[in-house]
Amino acid sequence: MNTRPILDSDTGLFVLSVSFNADISCFSVALESGFRVFSARTCNEKIAREVGGGIGCAEMIGITNYIALVGGGKQPKFPQNKVRPEDSDWLLVSDIDINYEVQIWNDKTQTIATSLEVRTPIERVRISQSHLIVAVLNKVGIYKMKIPLQKAAEYETVNNPFGLCELGQKIVAFPGRTVGQVKIFDLTTSNVSIIPAHESPLRALAISRNGDLIATASEQGTLIRLWSFPSCTKLAELRRGVDPAAIFSLAFSPNGSTLAVTSDKSTLHIFDLHAATTAASENDPKQHKWGILSKIPVLPRHFSDTYPTASEKFEMGNEPVTWGPHARSATLSAGIPGVPGGRPTKGLIGWLDDETILVIGAGQDARWERFYISVDESGKKHLQTAGWKRYID
Repeated sequence: MNTRPILDSDTGLFVLSVSFNADISCFSVALESGFRVFSARTCNEKIAREVGGGIGCAEMIGITNYIALVGGGKQPKFPQNKVRPEDSDWLLVSDIDINYEVQIWNDKTQTIATSLEVRTPIERVRISQSHLIVAVLNKVGIYKMKIPLQKAAEYETVNNPFGLCELGQKIVAFPGRTVGQVKIFDLTTSNVSIIPAHESPLRALAISRNGDLIATASEQGTLIRLWSFPSCTKLAELRRGVDPAAIFSLAFSPNGSTLAVTSDKSTLHIFDLHAATTAASENDPKQHKWGILSKIPVLPRHFSDTYPTASEKFEMGNEPVTWGPHARSATLSAGIPGVPGGRPTKGLIGWLDDETILVIGAGQDARWERFYISVDESGKKHLQTAGWKRYID
């Protein structure tokens, strides 16, 4: 039974993917006919553009007029469209034998400003005012946002059908060439660091806003690991649960004190990172869910792990039977062309502030949900639902 207060109950169009901008002030929506942009705080529509074809991925550059678009869906808008240099205020960047494109849309002029062309299908893009990151199945390209776009680095990766790549203010994190490995590229120095994060393929990554923390999860989905940067040392292990799950999203609060996690169990968890790192360093049984049992060495390790501070259900939405479950495999590529992971985005987390969390999803039942963190008299944190909305009419 859904007890959340509903803000809007209209059934919407089929949404291919959703993405927050860097400061979580807006989120962009990719559709079979174009894209839209919404205010993250209010869920009010700000931009609606029909482009005559499917957009699988739309990523905003901060709060500017520029949006990176990748063709997708049943009838992708790109890669067939080309940018003529005489029609553009940026220069066309191209390689040899091109098939796929990232288009940079200038919404002020409502034209394509430039395009970047690559040889293989694009899994995901990340973009900021200084850099463009393009992830294909076995490679990540890092480009400087100059005129023309300038390739800064390119690295081979293991199979990466979800297009895992997180762009921070100073670093980029993405899978390495070995299963479970995270590679970190310093955008300032071009130095590369490697974290042997998991034994299974990576499923989710997150970078804190100041870049000193990195969170990782594998396709097992039982443990989230917390790493420091630049030392690349492990700070803590956070147990989402005992049963395997597909981790949809990881996101640090703005001040870096809390980590939010969603999975295909339709559950949002938060972890108090100070308590987790204190428990890991001091092995304090008061910080553990199982108390003194965490100190008994003969018991299974999940008795000593750090569990979520609070949890709450979010709505994945009512999807057609043919949509199927969100794929758990982090190495097999299938599904909707041009859409990260090949399935509509679910459980994407964005922090409005240190106490307010948004969870948004795509698909036929595309929803925006808001949650608040409250603290009771004993100091324990709780998650409270605060309304939801179907945002596409």
